[in-house]
Amino acid sequence: MISATTTAPGRNYRQPGALVIDIQGVTKLYKMGEETVHALCGVALKVHRNEYLAIMGPSGSGKSTLMNMLGCLDTPTSGHYQFAGRDVSAMTDDELADIRNREIGFVFQTFNLLPRSTSLANVELPLIYAGVGPEERHKRAIRAMQNVGLGDRMGHKPNELSGGQRQRVAIARALVNNPSIILADEPTGNLDSRTGEEIMQLLEELYEQGHTIFVVTHEEDIAKHARRIVRLRDGLIESDERKI
Repeated sequence: MISATTTAPGRNYRQPGALVIDIQGVTKLYKMGEETVHALCGVALKVHRNEYLAIMGPSGSGKSTLMNMLGCLDTPTSGHYQFAGRDVSAMTDDELADIRNREIGFVFQTFNLLPRSTSLANVELPLIYAGVGPEERHKRAIRAMQNVGLGDRMGHKPNELSGGQRQRVAIARALVNNPSIILADEPTGNLDSRTGEEIMQLLEELYEQGHTIFVVTHEEDIAKHARRIVRLRDGLIESDERKI
């Protein structure tokens, strides 16, 4: 496990660092046949480094669209999105891909691991895309695996690991590039409650180490781990609450 002192959720709220995400008046429209769907309707959100934020909302609230926007997987129809001072709204596809690889660590509900590759090879992937040489990426991937408590599972393929171990591999992969933010989309959705709690404890430890973490979830008991909860409804932010 990561060496860090943990605290109960809701305690020891940290003073945030520099502004990393600044979304102003963002809308997102989708065409579905002759119908126009308003997925986001003028959303504004500021997030600083070393925040731990949960995004919640029912189906159709705009939660997934906002997640895609934050992760630079999509761009606004209108409005502005700045990531670490850079205007995402005006970026090319190549620039967006570069930000996703270097600045954002993704953790998905379905793990998204390559089934025929070892755990270590899966963790190395973002470094390959970033052009890191073999020796350095091997060293960094090993360190990332050790940091999530899987130093003895590096040669195992995904089908040789438990669900919780696979999610730890996914978290190691998300961390290996030292990203600005970690974006976890329903990270415990395919896990039993005990294993899910272990994954949330790992995210807690990463937060304590200074990482900026987003958890997208529909589960209240998962969201309670965060220090800030943003709730969406009908494409708008319904509430934005910080724990103290």
